[in-house]
Amino acid sequence: MTDGILIAGATRGTGLEVARLLAARGEAVTVLVRPTSGLQDLQQLPVRLCRGDVLDPQAVQAAVASGTFRAIVCTVGGKRGEPRPDYQGTRNLVDAARAAGIHRFVFVTAVGAGDSRPSVHPKVLEFLGPVLDEKTRGEDYLTASGLEYTILRPGGMGDDPASGTAVLTEDRSVMGVINRADLARLVVRCLDDPATIGHTFHAFDPAIKRQPPLQRGEDLPGGRIG
Repeated sequence: MTDGILIAGATRGTGLEVARLLAARGEAVTVLVRPTSGLQDLQQLPVRLCRGDVLDPQAVQAAVASGTFRAIVCTVGGKRGEPRPDYQGTRNLVDAARAAGIHRFVFVTAVGAGDSRPSVHPKVLEFLGPVLDEKTRGEDYLTASGLEYTILRPGGMGDDPASGTAVLTEDRSVMGVINRADLARLVVRCLDDPATIGHTFHAFDPAIKRQPPLQRGEDLPGGRIG
């Protein structure tokens, strides 16, 4: 049996798109889902669901022990007012991966985390500073873990169909927009390409000329953050 991929953060957004892509090519995909998460989209896919909260170390350990995995993909985010999983959830996944001997880890964070903080408008930090701090802590924990990591930092994100023109860059000054379907393609490309191990990339679509609202100095609408 082929070793599978464990995804955390796949009930919607980028993680769901990654699950779709991997399942479509016949990968054995397991998705860690919170008991309270909606499953309508995932239930349409040939993926295995493992119930548990990424903030619960025992639940994460159980998910990792539930199969044989060659890689973990972490796309966790959240809404305003919810406990943030960006650091603690990532830490739980990293610890479980190390204990299980899973070496490959692909992590989606955001422009503004880590050494890219100078790239974002002060309005971004006003609204998302604490979130970016948590994402930074998650990145730092992963990069110090010894795992074969790749980090992708999108800027603004959209929900249009994939354009196929999105790219990765190591230029920390780049802050652009990318559709989640394209970001998912880049995540899968990184999974497949060992040359991306140990690298942190900014992900954007040069064909999209608009900037995210916060980067333009505008207020952020309600809803999901990261």
